[in-house]
Amino acid sequence: MKPFSPIPDPRSLRKKLHLNQSDFWSRIGVTQSGGSRYESGRSLPKPVRELLRLVYLRDVPLEIANGTDLRIAEQLKKQKPALYNELRKSAGKR
Repeated sequence: MKPFSPIPDPRSLRKKLHLNQSDFWSRIGVTQSGGSRYESGRSLPKPVRELLRLVYLRDVPLEIANGTDLRIAEQLKKQKPALYNELRKSAGKR
């Protein structure tokens, strides 16, 4: 799944995970009422869509993925692409 591509219906995703609106949306910093509007058809802004993708589809724990972690990953990808790809593959084998 590439960044900024359409994301499955957030309501279906939430129900599949057996979460109520408050728990599901608060995890990515969206209020329950805001999440309700997205579930009712309001389009998801790109940042919200990508947070949903990271947290619920890619299992990235946002509490540890701070800016430094992301910058380190980007530097590793640029400077040592083979190592980056090797680490990505091994991380995918949970």
